[in-house]
This record gives sequence, C-alpha cells and structure tokens, in this order.
Amino acid sequence: MNLTEFSFGYKVRNALNENLDGLSASTIERLASAHHLALSHKKNTSPLRRLAIGKMLAGHAGSLLDGQSPWMRRVAVAIPMIVLVFGLVGIYQSERQQRISETADIDAAVLADELPLTAYLDQGFNAYLAKRAD
Repeated sequence: MNLTEFSFGYKVRNALNENLDGLSASTIERLASAHHLALSHKKNTSPLRRLAIGKMLAGHAGSLLDGQSPWMRRVAVAIPMIVLVFGLVGIYQSERQQRISETADIDAAVLADELPLTAYLDQGFNAYLAKRAD
C-alpha cells in the first residue's frame, strides 16, 4: 500500500468514527461483514511480520538465546571474547618472533664478517645497527 491508500483509509475510518451513532443497524452489520471479508483476504506476509523477522536477522541475537539457561548466555558472550584475546596474543607473538629473527640475522651477519675492532667503536656503525634493529 502506498501513502495515498493509507491516507484514504484513515479518512474513511475517521468519518465512520465521527458518525458512528448515526449509522443504522443494517449499515453496521454490512460494515462488520466487510471487515471480516477483508481480514480473510489479508495476505500472510504483512509488513509487520517482515519487520519482526528483519529485527531477528539484523543481529538481535538475544531472542535466539531467550529459552537458554543463564550460563549458556554467558558462554555465548564469552566465546567471542576468548577468541579475540587469543587472536591478539597470537599477533603479538608473531610480531615479536619476527623482530627477534631480524635481530638475529643482523647479529649473525656482524659476527660472520671480519670487521676490525675499530668498526665496533665507530658511532656511525652503532647508529646503523640501531637503525636496522628498529
């Protein structure tokens, strides 16, 4: 239904409600039978049902856990948090291992080269090593 059909329906309803006392008994019975006929022809997929399903599908997961026990709801909330913590710890460990590996490569390269002792005393060389370690 579009906006003009809704506004027409509201206008008819308001006009009937204003003159309800002046209607005859036969008119009231015809309106009641028309009302019952309209309800029997009503579609099962009304917008109200779509809204209720849409709310559930849009992430309203609380209705899915309503019949569950309280500890089950707590577990359902705790599991994503635990997965997140383990994921962050894994990322931290991976980055840490990569940094250790890079530092070990630099140390191995320095130890494998035949550098004079004066190279280790040079401030520029120490700055180069510090820059490569970061």
